[in-house]
Amino acid sequence: MDAYDEDPGAPPGPGGPAPERSPADADSPAGADTPSGEDAAAGEGAGGARSARAAQRAQQPRTAPAVPSAAPGTGLAALSPRYQIAAALALALVGVAACVHLLMVFLSLAPANTLTKQHGKAVEEWVYPEFEQNWKLFAPNPLQQNIAIQVRAVVRAEDGGLRTTGWTDLSAQDGAAIDGNLVPSHAQQNELRRAWDFFVATHGADNRSVGMRGSLSEQYLRRIVVMRLYRTYPADREGVIQRVQIRSSTTNVQPPEWSRERVSDKPVYRVLPWWSVTADEAAGGVR
Repeated sequence: MDAYDEDPGAPPGPGGPAPERSPADADSPAGADTPSGEDAAAGEGAGGARSARAAQRAQQPRTAPAVPSAAPGTGLAALSPRYQIAAALALALVGVAACVHLLMVFLSLAPANTLTKQHGKAVEEWVYPEFEQNWKLFAPNPLQQNIAIQVRAVVRAEDGGLRTTGWTDLSAQDGAAIDGNLVPSHAQQNELRRAWDFFVATHGADNRSVGMRGSLSEQYLRRIVVMRLYRTYPADREGVIQRVQIRSSTTNVQPPEWSRERVSDKPVYRVLPWWSVTADEAAGGVR
């Protein structure tokens, strides 16, 4: 027997032959442990659970990410379309009216031109008397006087006797009504002043008419003062007005303290003749 022949039945040992390995053992790394049956079953169960959860997630509907809502509209954007149209039409009408008003006021102040010659009456009806513009403040010679309109009357009492009232300062009454009033009426500001300007423009210094509108200016001024007197002295208590007399009191506006200019502070009066009051005016028909 050869010394290199191995005994198949000899136990393995340090000096003995190494045990034979199967092909599966040869493929696995040396020293690796083979999993037992329980470990394999646990691994298969965990894998199945993960597969089931993945399937559930796949079947659940996907929700879109939340989108922040737009801020609510303000102003006209907050209105419904119908109200937006109504508001737009209202603004358009206001704009057109404002443009027409500015054009009318401009034409009333502008020098005579083709438009004012053709449509002068329409311009005057639109502007006067509520929207009249007075540019004398900016004229080369601005107003430097205070003019007050005063009136007195002859009144017939209930017993038939006649008496003459004292002078009533109608301009002072208008000034008191305007002072502290945020929205004074146009009549308080301009009615009496315009009536006096109308009279002065149609009469000379001797109070005689110098134009065809002289009698009209007298009637207009007389009616205003009679109406104002009846407010101050009611006919049912003081009697019926028979005649009136009007005068203007003109006082120079004093210059500032730092100015060297000196002007008189004494009033200058322009006294008109007595005017008889017509029957309808005496009966209070102008109130």
